[in-house]
Amino acid sequence: MNIPVLIVACFSLLAVIAHVIGGTKETVSIAPDENNILLTRSWKQAMCAFQMLAIDLIAVTIALFTISLTDLLSFEYELTLFLSVLYLLWGVVWLVQLVWLKSNAKTFMYLPQWIFWFVGSGLLYIGA
Repeated sequence: MNIPVLIVACFSLLAVIAHVIGGTKETVSIAPDENNILLTRSWKQAMCAFQMLAIDLIAVTIALFTISLTDLLSFEYELTLFLSVLYLLWGVVWLVQLVWLKSNAKTFMYLPQWIFWFVGSGLLYIGA
């Protein structure tokens, strides 16, 4: 059993649940007036992209549980390193996006998902 990877798998499962339930509810709540066709189209595109991320999170979570609880994969080391880099990139992109949107310091703490991605990256690197 790979404990660092199992920790990330458990947190990833929580992220999936939060993303699908909480994130969807939150994103639905900002639906624009349907008379604004351009804004409605952009919002629908954002909703679709948001839900596509759920599939990525689920796939990564399954891979993490497989790595941490089984010996099925012959390329476990490489996959764990790949996922470590993926988490690192998710964290970087999250921070870059917040900076690009000219977020104030409070926003970085109200949207702290970047911390999870960086900690997960480190744990996966250790677990590789």
